[in-house]
Amino acid sequence: MKIRSITYFINPKWPLDEGALTQAGEFVGAARLAFVVAGYEVQSARLATVPFPELIPSLDRSEVIEFAQQLERIARPLGFEYIAIGPALPDDLRAYALIPEVLAATENVFASAVMSSPSSGVSLPAVRACAEIIQCLAPQDGNGFANLYFAALANVSAGAPFFPAAYHMGDNPAFALAVESADLAVEAFTQAKSLAEARQNLIAAIETHAAKLSNIAQKWTRRSADGQTPLFGGIDFSLAPFPEESLSLGTAFERLGVPAVGLHGSLAAAAIIADTIDKAEFKRTGFSGLMLPVLEDDTLATRAGQGVLTLKDMLLYSAVCGTGLDTIPLPGDTTADQLTPVLLDLAALARRLNKPLTARLMPIPGKQAGDRTNFDFPFFANSRVLALDVEPLQGHLAGDEAFQLSPRNHHSLVSA
Repeated sequence: MKIRSITYFINPKWPLDEGALTQAGEFVGAARLAFVVAGYEVQSARLATVPFPELIPSLDRSEVIEFAQQLERIARPLGFEYIAIGPALPDDLRAYALIPEVLAATENVFASAVMSSPSSGVSLPAVRACAEIIQCLAPQDGNGFANLYFAALANVSAGAPFFPAAYHMGDNPAFALAVESADLAVEAFTQAKSLAEARQNLIAAIETHAAKLSNIAQKWTRRSADGQTPLFGGIDFSLAPFPEESLSLGTAFERLGVPAVGLHGSLAAAAIIADTIDKAEFKRTGFSGLMLPVLEDDTLATRAGQGVLTLKDMLLYSAVCGTGLDTIPLPGDTTADQLTPVLLDLAALARRLNKPLTARLMPIPGKQAGDRTNFDFPFFANSRVLALDVEPLQGHLAGDEAFQLSPRNHHSLVSA
């Protein structure tokens, strides 16, 4: 298991408060060393801000780009490898159109955009705007790689440490941990002699590491004496993978007994693993569930390449676990009108189930469904471009309304 990120949440102000950013860098640098000394590899330190429209309400194009560039220029020498400037918000759609330009003007800046939330409901215009961002970003890189830096958000609260979903609310700083821990599930299930033992093995592994990580985090919170002590938000113990078979959540599915991820039985495996994580006791934040990014998981990429695992399968599994649709390779000629129904399904699912979900869809220029991907990136496993079973929306769903979806009240159901 590794720490994928120590994510520091901040309101950096505009113009930027360089003193507060320096304090953030000093805190994260010291905390990072403490985790390393304790035996954990820390892959990155990341900085997440309040939503950029709140800092620059005028949404002046040049000013928003200047903000992102300045923040990147100041934060990187302070030890922050990646920066997230928060989401565009449905109350002003102008912000959505700025995201492709911001990402094109920076190197390590991530952004997101809200499709649905408890306050806004599901916004059809925001869903469509997110689809337009994805289409616009696709040709910025020959491999469609620019979409790695963008996520459409559905029901995602502040404080989730995984990028691109990370953002902050308020003025008080905070930090949280995102872990890469699919290997814990693989090991727990491989060693078990029964399903009950497999689940208990995973709970024990999560709780052991979480206790150790939390103790270190709380120690550094107490040791901060600068008057801006950041709150420890918790650990996002989503079982994030790495593209090796032994570090794959897809492998964990198959060690439970699913012959191949994507076949029937996979939904049950997803539900069992997610429920097992829920039973572990630790200070949690973010998604704390299953993370099923096709291109970041060796077994998922293999099954998708074999045609066993589809986009609809991934959406189905999101109903019982997961973070949504992540690093999904799609045909390069996919239009915004084709992306919109996929995003709408995800947004509706998140609101109806009252859970956070994201979409990071990656149309690959020049590729069609079934073509092999050719990423040269150590955090990706190559696969095949997935087919989209979709037609543009019509009628009322093609309109400009926002609508609320309430989680189902099971107590009101009457048994037959």
